[in-house]
Amino acid sequence: YMFYDNPGLIEDMMEQVLYLETEVIKRTLKDIKIQLATFWEDMAYKAGPLISPAMVRKFMMPRYKKITDLLHSYGVDVIFLDSDGNLNELVPLWLEVGINYIWPFEVAAHNDIVALRKKYGNDLIIGGGIDKRALAKGKEAIREEVMSKVPFLLETGGYFPSLDHGVPPDVTFENYCYYINLMREVAGLEKLSFQ
Repeated sequence: YMFYDNPGLIEDMMEQVLYLETEVIKRTLKDIKIQLATFWEDMAYKAGPLISPAMVRKFMMPRYKKITDLLHSYGVDVIFLDSDGNLNELVPLWLEVGINYIWPFEVAAHNDIVALRKKYGNDLIIGGGIDKRALAKGKEAIREEVMSKVPFLLETGGYFPSLDHGVPPDVTFENYCYYINLMREVAGLEKLSFQ
């Protein structure tokens, strides 16, 4: 409610966080070189963003941009963001401000990593997007899930194959081992022995 009731307070709070983050970045990156920076945002529900894209644009994007511009000035080209939920309305906003690697793309929240690759090409580095629920359903479901996404995405590049979140507790060890070896097979790697 504060975005509506007291937007000035929200702006002040965000400016304080921005100041802290930019000063930490400046102090840190004057002495060391990094290849990747990370935002942990969790900005969406299953059906869409926690706040409207218009509010993201007004309140967050100018601050994201200041941080990503600063990171780019230090040679950091890969800027990672973790967020659960349906990210379809947020991805173009994040790309616009220089956030180019997003994970985990939950399938249950209607994220389609193949469609995202076709829409954004290699401007978007994708991590995740393999439905964790398939692992509990057996080998056929695992194979269908992996083969419908991973070969295409590996071929197009800019993809880190992984589940769309942690491994659920109802996944058997046998199914998990099958998943790992199927992913290794698709990537052209030797299978592992889980004995």
